Amino acid sequence: CPSACYCVATPELVTCRYERLEEPPRELPAAVHNLSIAGSNLSILPRAAFAARPLRDLRLLRLRHDNIHTIEDMALQGLPALRTLDLSHNPLLSVAAGAFAGVPLLRTLQLNQALLAAPLEEQLALAMQNLTLRRLELAGNALQALPASLLPPGLEELDLRNNSLQRLAAAELRSLEAPELRGLRLNLGANPLSCDCALRPFLAWLRSAGSRVLDARSLRCAGPPALRGAALLRLRPEGLVCAASEGGEPGQLETASYVFFGIVLALIGIVFLMVLYLNRRGIKRWLHNLREACRDQMEGYHYRYEQDADPRCASTVGTP
Repeated sequence: CPSACYCVATPELVTCRYERLEEPPRELPAAVHNLSIAGSNLSILPRAAFAARPLRDLRLLRLRHDNIHTIEDMALQGLPALRTLDLSHNPLLSVAAGAFAGVPLLRTLQLNQALLAAPLEEQLALAMQNLTLRRLELAGNALQALPASLLPPGLEELDLRNNSLQRLAAAELRSLEAPELRGLRLNLGANPLSCDCALRPFLAWLRSAGSRVLDARSLRCAGPPALRGAALLRLRPEGLVCAASEGGEPGQLETASYVFFGIVLALIGIVFLMVLYLNRRGIKRWLHNLREACRDQMEGYHYRYEQDADPRCASTVGTP
């Protein structure tokens, strides 16, 4: 067993934790099946990084928290039996097109929190094009959309938990219905799902193909505030309204409501003006009569005022 590592039970399981290794250990047992290196500073995986001694039986290679930022061509050469590769929690910046060459049996690739340092979707798509993956883990990578280019034919399980997905759009749902991805199952928990009208296609798909989302029952709304925490599968499509957009512009439904309200008010105003126009003579006569009535009333008040102000009338009233 290498001096910087320890072997558990048998030489088939080797673990090297927080030894600040700058390259993979060279004195590994030839019969090792599982190798885990964590908390080191490997930085770059060069060509044939693990080929110092043949490891023909290595099936699981876990390289977590090792500050790996570059994977060069043929980095895994000499690991013909490798089935699971875990590169999670590394700040990947560059992945060569032939990075995963030489591992024809690789079926599980774990890249959780490994795509945060740089956009690597195109590089990974080239590196993965000759793989026959069955499971791909991309949790915690702040993804805002389904990484369609990273879904090889025959993929069976995709972990997209704890990303930045607000929904799966209609085009993304159609890509999941392609014949080569019909058996794909997803994990979508801990995503900030926005439960507005744009979620309706995804909600309909989720109900019709719920078995394809392994954690469908645990999916919750992150917004709007009125639906925060609500279970997706309990929502009704008509209850998903179009909310205001991020820039403060009203949503489509709200805009339509304002337009309709404005049209109704305009029609009421037009009808009112038409009524006034058609009854202009009657209105004019009514105004004339109102003016005459006001004039008669004012003349009556004026006459009484003059009578009260006449001193003769005042003396007559005061005589016993």
